[in-house]
Amino acid sequence: MMKRAWLRSVVALSATLLTVSMTAAANPALAEPAAVAVHTLDSAAGVTDYWTSDRMRAATPLDQLLTSRAPAADVPAGDAQVVPGVAALAYPTSGEPWTGGGEVTRTAGRVFFTFDGSPASCSGNAVTSANRSVVLTAGHCVKYQGSWHTDWIFVPGYDEGTAPFGEWAASATLTTPQWEANEDINYDVGAAVVEPVNGQRLTDVVGGQGVAFNQPRDQDMYAFGYPAADPYDGSALIHCGGATFTDPLLSDDHGMRCDMTGGSSGGPWFLDFDESSGTGVQASVNSFGYSVLPGYMFGPYFGSDAQALYEEAQSA
Repeated sequence: MMKRAWLRSVVALSATLLTVSMTAAANPALAEPAAVAVHTLDSAAGVTDYWTSDRMRAATPLDQLLTSRAPAADVPAGDAQVVPGVAALAYPTSGEPWTGGGEVTRTAGRVFFTFDGSPASCSGNAVTSANRSVVLTAGHCVKYQGSWHTDWIFVPGYDEGTAPFGEWAASATLTTPQWEANEDINYDVGAAVVEPVNGQRLTDVVGGQGVAFNQPRDQDMYAFGYPAADPYDGSALIHCGGATFTDPLLSDDHGMRCDMTGGSSGGPWFLDFDESSGTGVQASVNSFGYSVLPGYMFGPYFGSDAQALYEEAQSA
């Protein structure tokens, strides 16, 4: 979760700036999604060997390595679409280990990569896709400060330094055009297409969660991730759950009470999450938190641009 120092100065500015920003966010215009940004990685040979258990444990949450970025633009509206999901149960929690089992313990995982020469980590989630190889994550977990991350792998079901379902190296990473162009926080969505392991594709091994786009706001949701900054250590899957709201400050993102820290970025937010089966439809990812609003997590609205990203990834 990105703690954005620039907000301290922005929030201190006049109420007029905030009013203009929030008014614009309340009336998004319809627009066709722009072209998805795609980065082809070098051969995965050697990448999984590089990520030893010790190196994974030592990886720094990316959010602790980041600096400030530019403010956000509005998210256009679009037609609702759901790639199948299930019914939800009740919650709420703001950051506890997930003990319920189910599919989420297989589809959610840690993401590891090299950023600016340092081993870094985020979170991600395997989703249903035509190529059976798509991981959704945050945009800053695939590209940041003008550079695409390298040595990118996904470790579903990560557990205390072990990879119970294998290590999956990315052949390509993708993000929205808005994130690629100016790191617009409203579009902080990324994806990876991972290579087969032992002749099997990702979701044939771990399953894939459903995905939802252009859904109504202010619904109850669950968020999952592998926070690795204090008080967490990245060893276990953590979850939050409860009512969501639209960011009242400087983005169009979903907000939720949640105490997850750095390293949880890119973890999934689910609608219609069934605690008994651990399944739902993914409708956002962990993205950032405000320094002036501790104890809350924010995640981008999955609109038409996120849908275009997903479609591009599953066709790769």
